Amino acid sequence: MELCASCLFGLEGLVGDELKRMDCENVRVENGRALFTGDASAIAKANLRLRTAERVMILAGEFMAITFDELFEGVKAIRWEDYLPINANFPIRGHCLSSQLMSVPDCQSIIKKAIVSRMQQKYKLDYFPEDGAKYQIRFTILKDRVSVFIDTSGAGLHKRGYRETAAEAPLRETLAAAMVTLSRYRGKGDFADPFCGSGTIPIEAAMIALNRAPGLGRSFDSQKWVWIKEKVWQEAADEARDREFKGPYSIWGGDLNGEALEVARANAKKAGVAQHITFEQADATKFSRRSDNGIIVANPPYGERIMERREAENLYRAFGQAYRKNPGWNLYMLTSHTEFERTFGAAADKKRKLYNGMIKCDLFMYFNKDSKGRNKK
Repeated sequence: MELCASCLFGLEGLVGDELKRMDCENVRVENGRALFTGDASAIAKANLRLRTAERVMILAGEFMAITFDELFEGVKAIRWEDYLPINANFPIRGHCLSSQLMSVPDCQSIIKKAIVSRMQQKYKLDYFPEDGAKYQIRFTILKDRVSVFIDTSGAGLHKRGYRETAAEAPLRETLAAAMVTLSRYRGKGDFADPFCGSGTIPIEAAMIALNRAPGLGRSFDSQKWVWIKEKVWQEAADEARDREFKGPYSIWGGDLNGEALEVARANAKKAGVAQHITFEQADATKFSRRSDNGIIVANPPYGERIMERREAENLYRAFGQAYRKNPGWNLYMLTSHTEFERTFGAAADKKRKLYNGMIKCDLFMYFNKDSKGRNKK
């Protein structure tokens, strides 16, 4: 099958790298997604182990369409009988952009009718009860090119299962995992998040250090599909568990908000990583650690959601002063604030554009310095 791992913009390369490390075949990276080929075992493995992707979907078909008739015929030509059993529940969701066909409700209706027409020819029935497992159909129409998918994941892959409650303005787990991945933290040395909130970044850091598959604590829609056997999922889960490390690891999360820290501790416990993380009530503007070096990954307030812009700038300025007293630490800061470098007090060594939901951000990277203030190689 042609498979697709969708993701937030800016994370495509990371998703592609993950798929290659899983030995997936024919990996190709495109805007907002990575394509690959595989069978049912690849679907199970990708759902369980991908850290930075949002969904794993079957690419059922792609074609050009500028009329509803072309949309109907293109969808009907797909071999839906290879995927959908007679009692399949197949709701339709999607979006259109820069195309002749721009009415999402009309496109949903046409796609539904086309699938039903194909199924009627196959099963010789006029009515389908749709009382079985869910096969969510998703479509995108971009510049008149139609892509039709079957979603194997169900809830987005950022929903790991450990975060039932969150502090204000939580960071999506997939983006947190991407930030940790970009920092190259793999469990060696000290790791810190001085703005940890509900603990997402430290928890994802611990899971990466442990090499723990992020999907082991949740379920997926395709686990109920008749053509993916339970044995396939069990083998994929067993393989993932066999790849885990043990630790211990030195991971620290600090925040001024005591209630957020209680949530962080509960989340870490549910994720099974509480023994690897120390959460403390602490002021980021007074950041200081015993270790001479380590990695800081943080998602501070941006000044457009939680704090006023001026307050955010004062926070960046004070934290910048504290950070420069710890020159052995690498820093990775995500923010949408356009004046971050000026208020922080130093230009970043490197920047990378990422999206926190719909908010366009930069990941500002500062690398540790030698005694003369030069970047260490």
